[in-house]
Amino acid sequence: MTRRSRLFQTSLRDFDLAPGSSFFSPFDEIPRLQPSQESKRTMSELPFWRALGLRYYAQGPYFKREFGGVVRKISVDAHFSCPNIDGTVGSGGCVFCDARSFSPSRFFGLQDLDAQINDGILKITRRFDSSRFIAYFQPSTNTHAPLDVLERYYRVPLRRPEIVGLAIGTRPDAVPDPVLDLLATLSKETWLVLELGLQSSKDASLRWINRGHDYACFVDATRRAQARGLRLGVHLILGLPGETRADNLLTARRIAALGFHSVKLHNLYVVRGTPLEALWRDGQVPIQSLEEYVSFAVDMLEVLPPTTVVERLAGEATEEFLLAPEWTSVKHCARNAIDAELKRRNSWQGKYYDPTWRDSE
Repeated sequence: MTRRSRLFQTSLRDFDLAPGSSFFSPFDEIPRLQPSQESKRTMSELPFWRALGLRYYAQGPYFKREFGGVVRKISVDAHFSCPNIDGTVGSGGCVFCDARSFSPSRFFGLQDLDAQINDGILKITRRFDSSRFIAYFQPSTNTHAPLDVLERYYRVPLRRPEIVGLAIGTRPDAVPDPVLDLLATLSKETWLVLELGLQSSKDASLRWINRGHDYACFVDATRRAQARGLRLGVHLILGLPGETRADNLLTARRIAALGFHSVKLHNLYVVRGTPLEALWRDGQVPIQSLEEYVSFAVDMLEVLPPTTVVERLAGEATEEFLLAPEWTSVKHCARNAIDAELKRRNSWQGKYYDPTWRDSE
């Protein structure tokens, strides 16, 4: 038995589940509730994904409803820089960041966009029956370039009939009004989501990360983007040093109140060659166990609106780069454990969502 297999089976035992018992197959899209476990509300009153027996609003069901079938994302790299590395905002980057470990396109080397798209389609269609794709501008800051350069790159995937949308990852301090105007124009031509990396709404945590912006900057970017009708996603990290369960819940409630289309949850993990590696080796950074992370993640899901699409439940890194925690390298490990915890609590996304909540800070 490999170390990865032993770790996966250990994670099952930690949640009182035998291998293969109530975890869904890696090929299933999402774990399902039994109808008998639903509340007394009628099926017609439930969000469509709960009426199907789902515990959280995953990306797969959203795409099927939005596009009428399966749509998958292809990661593409426009080779843009980051303002927190090139000196525009700061230098050194975020404490956890090595783009190669987070983005497949950086790992496999630089190619032009058409070649990357061809390669991405080939890899996906070898495993899945897919004919429609979203081009995901993933590594670095994909709004950090002159406006004409941005438009030229954004329009490359849109020339292809199999590309039905764009996902653009960026930072809240890198979305000036002209860029948002361009994205608003493109959003009238194709499905588009702008993903903002926040990580935490706690300013002390953002300073520790060396993020280069504060929460107020994020709120400002959010409001300017929403004023243009843009669909927004957000990236959050659970388990940052010094953050409590209450801090994580405050961030989740703030995202809920701001009305985001989608959310991606990440655990804090250590990869080689980052400032975080040195801190971790020096014993300055505690890393959450799988059990701790799962508990925090389910807490957040319970207060998010049922309309927010959950695109990711945890980060993943290959063993080549990963130092800690080990469970991050085991595909579906966190997702399966989160499902087990939702079942144990008899819970679901939005169970404790409060639409009247307002941020007092």
